[in-house]
Amino acid sequence: MSKFFVLAKQPVFKTMDTIKEFNTYRERMNDKMMSAPNNKIMKRIYSLDSLTYQDGALDTKTKEMLGLVASMVLRCDDCIRYHLQTCHEIGLSTEEMMEIFGVANLVGGTIVIPHTRRALEYWEALSENQ
Repeated sequence: MSKFFVLAKQPVFKTMDTIKEFNTYRERMNDKMMSAPNNKIMKRIYSLDSLTYQDGALDTKTKEMLGLVASMVLRCDDCIRYHLQTCHEIGLSTEEMMEIFGVANLVGGTIVIPHTRRALEYWEALSENQ
C-alpha cells in the first residue's frame, strides 16, 4: 500500500476537535484583524457581510445556500466550512446539502469536486457531533 493511499484514507474532519480548531483559529484571527488600529475598511466589510445574510427579500437560509455555492465555485475551503456550519445551525438537511453540492458542481465544473468531498466530510462531522 502506498503512502498516498494510506493518507488519502484518513478522514480530514472526523473529530469535533477539528471543528473546534477551525472555529478557534477563525475567531482568534478575526479578533486580531478587528482590533488593528485604523482598520475601517475591514470593519466595514465585516459589517456588510453580516447585514447581507440577514432576512430581506430573500431569507437567511436562501442567502446561506447562495453563499455556500459561491464559496464552492470560488474554491475557498474556509468559506465553505463557515457556510456549512451556518447551514447546519439553521437546520438544513443532508438532502438539501446534496442538492447545493450539485448546483455548485454544475456551475463550477469538475474542479469543484475535491472541495465537495471535503465539504461532505465536514458536513458529516457537523452532523455526527451535534
